Amino acid sequence: MDKIKIGVVGVSGRGAMARCWHNERQERSVVVAGMDTSTEFLEGFKQRVNPNAYTTTNFEELLEQDIDAVAIFSPDHFHEEQTIAALKAGKHVFCEKPMAISVEGCDRMLEAWKKSGKRLMIGHNMRYMRFVRTMKEIIDSGVIGELKMVWCRHFINYGGRYYFHDWHGNSENTDTLLLQKGAHDIDVIHWLAGGYTTSVVGTGGLDYYGGEKDNDLRCPTCPERRTCVEVQSEHEPARRQMCVYRKEIDVEDTNMILMNLDNGVRAAYLQCHFTPDVYRNYTFIGTEGRLENVNGEDTIMVLTRRSNTWREYSSRTYNVKSAAGGHGGSDELITEDFLDLLLTGKSAISDPVAARMAVATGSAGARSIRNNSKQVLVNKPSL
Repeated sequence: MDKIKIGVVGVSGRGAMARCWHNERQERSVVVAGMDTSTEFLEGFKQRVNPNAYTTTNFEELLEQDIDAVAIFSPDHFHEEQTIAALKAGKHVFCEKPMAISVEGCDRMLEAWKKSGKRLMIGHNMRYMRFVRTMKEIIDSGVIGELKMVWCRHFINYGGRYYFHDWHGNSENTDTLLLQKGAHDIDVIHWLAGGYTTSVVGTGGLDYYGGEKDNDLRCPTCPERRTCVEVQSEHEPARRQMCVYRKEIDVEDTNMILMNLDNGVRAAYLQCHFTPDVYRNYTFIGTEGRLENVNGEDTIMVLTRRSNTWREYSSRTYNVKSAAGGHGGSDELITEDFLDLLLTGKSAISDPVAARMAVATGSAGARSIRNNSKQVLVNKPSL
């Protein structure tokens, strides 16, 4: 096969990953088309990626082009419909996470994937981050013994700018931020723990954002823009200028879920969107030690306990080497993995069933939170 011809859906935001498939060093793929509802974004796409690319505001027109694969970076609630349509049109698909905003949507995508005979990959790029891979290597080596417990605390100081100022704040578009944001961490927990969640109990709420402001109120025209601590610059994209205190916001800004995995591991995930800092901390405890990332993603610490083996003789510190590129180099790695999947048949590190289980777990967490912390069971797909 010659170079893989790729069409990109949603050319701004995460759609910037198109640069990885189309640049002077890329010998295996070319981006030949782009689709977006914004003509301004499409013009920027042509300037940044390929001035000769075909562009359209119509998704069906994109599918009619001479392309081998579709890369979908549209808002979450379009993932299911567009992925299924692309697979039915005979295209391979790379779909940004979360896979869909419902378990049923994920299962329909899996069914369409199996029927199509094409390749499907979900963009869980954290599996390609160096600190995550280092932690997996440590766990798999047996240094901390048999894994029993996992914690993840995720502090997010840009919740307003990235989520509550735009379409993410309405559950019709995203269901819960346990998907859009939490699917990353849930997937990492599953991958490193070697199991999938079977039941969830959660608590959380809308503790800071939302309120009684008009849904059409925007920062540049708001009479309180000089004093509001959440005001957005008029230079921000229009989609990020909606008031964070508007009535339609119904997505929790704090989430805490407890997960039981099918291999006996117990895990907890905590997420807050109005913290003063950005910090993602994983802790893994096994029968012989504790593993934790400290100083962000730069350092991993292993503390060992008595095990009557040589492993108890020392604790260790790992200095994770930095990498150039998007998201610590993970964007470049996951896009190359997609090309390997198409050109060589090599199994991708990120697989659709795992992506479905991340959505299923996050969705179950939201159901529990919204039903007085009732336990919700999580089922595996029937495929």
